[in-house]
Amino acid sequence: MTPNQRLMIAVVLSVLFFVAYTAIFPPEQLEGVDANQANIQNTKNAQNGQTSSQINISKVEDAVSHEISTNEKIAQNDLSTIVTVKSNKFTLKLDTLGRISSKELLQDKYNDEDDKHAQLIPPTGPKPLFIRFLDSNLNEEATRVPYSANVAEISVEDNSQKVTLTQKLSNLTITKEIIFYSDGHYDAKISLSDDKRYFVYLGQRPRITEKMMTVLGAMIYTDDEIVTIIEDGDAAGRKTFSGVELISAFDQYSATIMYGFAKDTNIIVERDKEDNPVVYFEALKNMSFSGYIGQKEYKTLYAINPVLTNAIEYGWFTFASKPLFQLLSWLHGIFGNWGWSIVALTLIIRVVLYPLTYKGMVSMQKMKDISPKVKELQAKYKGDPQRMNAAVMDLYKKHGANPLGGCLPMLLQIPVFFAIYRVLLNAVELQGASWMLWVDDLSRMDSTFILPILMGASMYYQQKLTPNNFTDPMQEKIFKFLPIIFTFFFVTFPSGLVLYWFVNNLFSIAQQFIVNQQFKNAKEAEIAAHKHAEKKND
Repeated sequence: MTPNQRLMIAVVLSVLFFVAYTAIFPPEQLEGVDANQANIQNTKNAQNGQTSSQINISKVEDAVSHEISTNEKIAQNDLSTIVTVKSNKFTLKLDTLGRISSKELLQDKYNDEDDKHAQLIPPTGPKPLFIRFLDSNLNEEATRVPYSANVAEISVEDNSQKVTLTQKLSNLTITKEIIFYSDGHYDAKISLSDDKRYFVYLGQRPRITEKMMTVLGAMIYTDDEIVTIIEDGDAAGRKTFSGVELISAFDQYSATIMYGFAKDTNIIVERDKEDNPVVYFEALKNMSFSGYIGQKEYKTLYAINPVLTNAIEYGWFTFASKPLFQLLSWLHGIFGNWGWSIVALTLIIRVVLYPLTYKGMVSMQKMKDISPKVKELQAKYKGDPQRMNAAVMDLYKKHGANPLGGCLPMLLQIPVFFAIYRVLLNAVELQGASWMLWVDDLSRMDSTFILPILMGASMYYQQKLTPNNFTDPMQEKIFKFLPIIFTFFFVTFPSGLVLYWFVNNLFSIAQQFIVNQQFKNAKEAEIAAHKHAEKKND
């Protein structure tokens, strides 16, 4: 295999690896568990003088495939709201089944792709704080008897507020005391009048953004710092965890989280009809824990509880992406602008990788210089491949050239690219963050297409500066098409990532220009020395 072929294979493999993880088509929207309409009629209970809601359920489907009870049924209906929690950042509602039925983010920068306020709780499926009893008769009654609340509306703008929900069944009373805070988290305490076996649900993940290479599903983080992620569509059977620090159901930027469990709490993950994970835990007669529903913003999570920062996942590249985000956040503290912080981060990465990239550029220059001699040897020993390879390797050794010198540095940079890619893709901080001029949201694609075009143009110019020794015209043509291919993919990428790649190209151009100039100066000096020696001999 010739050096040209090796280089071409390296490039093609890089592109294929890139394409495999960055499919431009968003994942198919998965429908939630079928929900059925219920008729709710408010009635007056003459015996206790309280207002209640009688729920007439015509049909209820299985919510999840529980092994505990194959006939388990959960009412998933648009029930009436009994408590509204307000703040200038969000509106949260509790329904008659004692669940968090909805949470709407009021800040425009968190709007969904239709530019509507983000709704963090899906309309169907299990919802946070839903209780399911092991006893089927008790559970059926619990789905029919509504909760009552001590207040109808509260504001957490200035201070935390407490809500008490009460459900009175035939032989059991359930009390939920929930303290809500302005930062989006809450403290919950569930008490039963009698000891019954029951389970509390985390709820389904938010379904706001589902972009390329985004991990979606559930996370279990244990006290031994092990992260278990069960992606949508991959849930299989039942898994039980203990020693759990937090559980999370998440999409790209937001999550429903519960934490603060006792070490012996059993966390259970099962699957729904779409093989998506359903997370719940087995609770005690008196159970206390905490929760958070909102954006995975690092500073907010850290301020609530540092353990919550582990809910920000980066997939396989966490080992590299996590420290890169810390560095990016530190740079933001200096520049106060996420766009310029990305530029500074790119510069730092280029400086760190400079010895590697410089070595690769020098190797490619040497390969270009000796390529005519390689062609002569190939023509000379055309009928004897063994002698030809030996002669070519001796030529490489004589001139200090490495046929893989230009490929390996490029391949070794791929993990760095994907690490920074995961940082910029998962950083909710980039939502609504502007850089300058037309770039007003680094988390979204550039609707003007200016940044992707600049990226493609810079990549093309970088290729013009980069020496190559292609012998196959077809390989050279394919290589020249790479800027167009990359531009096509980057059109739909977040502006922050395109900015990184564009700035990275600019630094590569500058570095390549320096290397090219050094070789040019060296050649001129060599020619001058040769002429001087000839004159001296004459």
